Amino acid sequence: MPIHVLPPDVASQIAAGEVVERPASVVKELVENSIDAGARDIHVETQAGGKQLIRVRDDGCGIPAAEVELAFHRHSTSKLTSADDLTRITTLGFRGEALASIGAVSRVTLDTRAADEEVGARLRFEGGRVIERGGSVRAPGTTVTVEDLFFNVPARRKFLRSDRTERRHIDAWLTRYALAYPDLRLTVSHDGRVTFRSPGSGALRDVLIAVYGLEVGAAALEIIADRPSADITVTGFVSPPSIHRAGRGFITLFVNGRWIQDASLTYAIVQAYQTLLPAGRYPLAVVMVHLPPADVDVNVHPTKAEVRFRDGDAVFRAVQRAVRYTLLERAPVPPASVQPAAGIESARRDRLAHLAPAARQLGLAQPAPVGRGADIPLESGAEAGRLPPLRVIGQVRATYIVAEGPEGLYLIDQHAAHERVLFEKLLAERKRAAVPSQALLEPRPVELSPEAASLLMAHRETLASLGFRVEPFGGRTFLVRAVPALVADEEPQQVLEDLATALELGDEPLGEQIAESVARWVCKRAAIKAGQVLTVEEMEGLIRSLEQCASPRTCPHGRPTMIHLSVSRLAHEFGRT
Repeated sequence: MPIHVLPPDVASQIAAGEVVERPASVVKELVENSIDAGARDIHVETQAGGKQLIRVRDDGCGIPAAEVELAFHRHSTSKLTSADDLTRITTLGFRGEALASIGAVSRVTLDTRAADEEVGARLRFEGGRVIERGGSVRAPGTTVTVEDLFFNVPARRKFLRSDRTERRHIDAWLTRYALAYPDLRLTVSHDGRVTFRSPGSGALRDVLIAVYGLEVGAAALEIIADRPSADITVTGFVSPPSIHRAGRGFITLFVNGRWIQDASLTYAIVQAYQTLLPAGRYPLAVVMVHLPPADVDVNVHPTKAEVRFRDGDAVFRAVQRAVRYTLLERAPVPPASVQPAAGIESARRDRLAHLAPAARQLGLAQPAPVGRGADIPLESGAEAGRLPPLRVIGQVRATYIVAEGPEGLYLIDQHAAHERVLFEKLLAERKRAAVPSQALLEPRPVELSPEAASLLMAHRETLASLGFRVEPFGGRTFLVRAVPALVADEEPQQVLEDLATALELGDEPLGEQIAESVARWVCKRAAIKAGQVLTVEEMEGLIRSLEQCASPRTCPHGRPTMIHLSVSRLAHEFGRT
């Protein structure tokens, strides 16, 4: 095939693929334009997860009527004039690609008026072509309406996810901008219903409360620096050690007002909490880094989500030092944990009650409670005999069970093994619609972040099948009436926040995978932990239950539950061969 120049419309659609990945990309670009235009009041409206309609209305400076059509040309921008300007970028946008890319793959209506003009301009694009020009009578500012995204690129449109999934991506971007610009009044509505509104008071703590709820927002610690730097300023809020999450997704970073992804700075924040958080737990943080524009390169990623620092080590040290100093100076003594009204002892007695008959059937004494070790189930599961019969010898570092089998020595990871046992038991109970659920004596209201609330709403039926009884209670507040018995002794707020972190983003056809994901999370949380001393009876009970599992050699996350040292290998190591 001979080399040829692509038609302009094809080239535009290809270029748009780098900028417009999904509806959230459109929202991001349009809101960035509004912020760069000096807007203080921005309304974002979507329908069908942004696939059908996205409308962003602002009160910014507007676009002069003579420049409206030029704004849709590729690489047309008012934010830089020469290559030298790339070394000191102070705006969110600068490449002049957003409107051209959006216009190439949708139907766009631009309605704008500059503050110093009496009449504004109206322009309609369809697939990159102007189809209507006219005037506009409106207040100063700009409204961009994007309809039928990817209508002319069906291959891209069919890869979009469900409306709820696309809404979650949009909400993620918008809450970041609300945090980055606390003086911005940002209103978000999906399908005609207002779902989020930032106060626009200029106080970041007010936005934290709007995004994460009163408990987190009020408890957050304002960052203070022990040795302020003239070039690098670190501000924001971090959670006290008593508030933590199951993943790093609640660590939000901004550099000069731009949201970024940076593994190094995320690690700096996590490291600042060293020895202050339980293993596998992560803080909630909103950290703003300000430094001279010449010291950071923002033109290294198509979506501008990554940056390059002139002195990355200095920025790392500044962030880590500021967060650590804040924690040491301001973190309060954690309050005593308040247990749900259902009570721990009741739940444990229930679990021990089902353990006793099974233990008697195996000729074992009923085990004494040793932490979560007492929760080990011995009920028959799948076909037995998948493992050889094993005899418990002992325990290594209160983490690994040592057992002897006919083919040698087995070292069993007690946490991974218990996870597997609980996982298969929980899925079997779900199949029979018989998952034990612990009702709370008093329903607990729990306020969640917009993303967490959206996830729980999307998967309420799946959660109900696994023992969660959760009801909407207005806005982003949910009423917790019951939780699976396996996590009945945990704080409902923490359970729901971590559950939202564990949920996979997906459509309804992935319901079974979502159910398994939730089940994995519940079982990981409920399984006995490394470091827990078990009695011989408890170790025997765990191994008997593991022998009855369908997949006893791995935990639900794929890690091995055991390693095997064969008799021949032992003989070789001792020089007997």
